Amino acid sequence: MSDSFCPDCKKQTEVAFDHSAGDMVCTECGLVLEAHSVDETSEWRTFANESNDNDPVRVGGPTNPLLTDGGLSTVIAKPNGAQGDFLSSSLGRWQNRGSNPDRSLILAFRTIANMADRSASSPASPLLPYLRYRFDPIRSKLGLVATIKDRANEIYKKVEDLKSIRGRNQDAILAACLYIACRQEDRPRTVKEICSVANGATKKEIGRAKEFIVKQLEVEMGQSMEMGTIHAGDFLRRFCSTLGMNNQAVKAAQEAVQRSEELDIRRSPISIAAAVIYMITQLSEDKKPLKDISLATGVAEGTIRNSYKDLYPYASRLIPNTYAKEEDLKNLCTP
Repeated sequence: MSDSFCPDCKKQTEVAFDHSAGDMVCTECGLVLEAHSVDETSEWRTFANESNDNDPVRVGGPTNPLLTDGGLSTVIAKPNGAQGDFLSSSLGRWQNRGSNPDRSLILAFRTIANMADRSASSPASPLLPYLRYRFDPIRSKLGLVATIKDRANEIYKKVEDLKSIRGRNQDAILAACLYIACRQEDRPRTVKEICSVANGATKKEIGRAKEFIVKQLEVEMGQSMEMGTIHAGDFLRRFCSTLGMNNQAVKAAQEAVQRSEELDIRRSPISIAAAVIYMITQLSEDKKPLKDISLATGVAEGTIRNSYKDLYPYASRLIPNTYAKEEDLKNLCTP
């Protein structure tokens, strides 16, 4: 009940709202003050097919400009709990007979999305109790955002239009598209991380596919393809979080990595990040064994030792004074 001015009563009167008809009626004279009004409040009904399904979604997905029909066509899929012979039914069989030019693209985009959301497998170790949660195959995921997936879809669409990927390893091509998209969106992932979700594609296959895609697109565009520069800092915070390092150690490692870019250290960014973490943790009360760092970063222990050997002479320039004094650097092990 609320008050409103009634033109018949010539005064403010109480009005009642009829929700079924959408009418606002004067309670004194019965005049309909407003008819068929729109209820702008939230709607809590469910439009799901199953009675026990509480999914509130009642619209389709967004349009996809990469598909011929914009992604608005109907796809008959398996319902939850359906058996494998569902698509052999009349509806599924008739749809399979129909010609859908975007069928391969839809499957490829779905595979890219699954790779981006899939858990990154890493070996578990009973010696690393604090790493178990991070490396749990159920919980440890790539964590790629939607913009990276969309960029990977765009890259695959361009390559697929060139009709040059027939006969090549499809999983390696899709994984390479995902790797390139991560680089271009300034959210790089290591090849090992991408390889762990690539449906069996090896690092060598993904590397070859990446080089092939870059070469094909550069020829098509007539210019070099921007891939983005990888820095050790792009991986550092993620590695430190995996190892459970405190904020003070993480800040010191970040500053050390930034200073290392001023030096002529001819090592990969991932190796430098791992070596810096090893150096910082030696000066911390919570020291991390080399084996733990190798597991968290995916860098071999020998590679970390060699990178640490290159960084050791510059320890006084790399380590911030706020984290360790000059005499504290004597606690660093000699490579």
